[in-house]
Amino acid sequence: MLGCMIRIGLFSLLVILSAPLARAQVPPAPDALAAAKELVVTIHLDEQFSAVLPGIIKNLKPSIVQGRSEVDRQYDALVPIMLDGFKARISELSDAAAIVYARNFSTEDLLALTAFYRTPLGQRLLQKLPTVTQEIMLVGGKFGKSVAEDMQKRMIEELRKKGVNL
Repeated sequence: MLGCMIRIGLFSLLVILSAPLARAQVPPAPDALAAAKELVVTIHLDEQFSAVLPGIIKNLKPSIVQGRSEVDRQYDALVPIMLDGFKARISELSDAAAIVYARNFSTEDLLALTAFYRTPLGQRLLQKLPTVTQEIMLVGGKFGKSVAEDMQKRMIEELRKKGVNL
């Protein structure tokens, strides 16, 4: 779940940071933007990001606190204030996400996606997606580690065959 939260958090931050780029481009058609905003509401993007924020703050803690007990206490005291501050800005994420969706999907596609997410299956997908994503990330991480180890061994073997001293 934490891996999924991190992924959603990073995606959300990417969307927020890329918003100035999106504004510099031609604005999406008003009907596409309206459909995209409806989709963002339907998929509960604000709620998803709100759920991710505590995980992001928790993951930041070790790099900021660095084992210092006084900083640890102060950090913990600031968490509610930071959460409130970031939650107050979630509408920025929704607006930026709607622009991204509107630029990448037609109005018809957006309406169809919204209709899908309103179905029982779409609601189940929204409910299960964090768990499924977490499991896929775990499997993908194990697979990636295995492949990396195999590649490293094979690369070393091949370089040694070519006379490279390692």
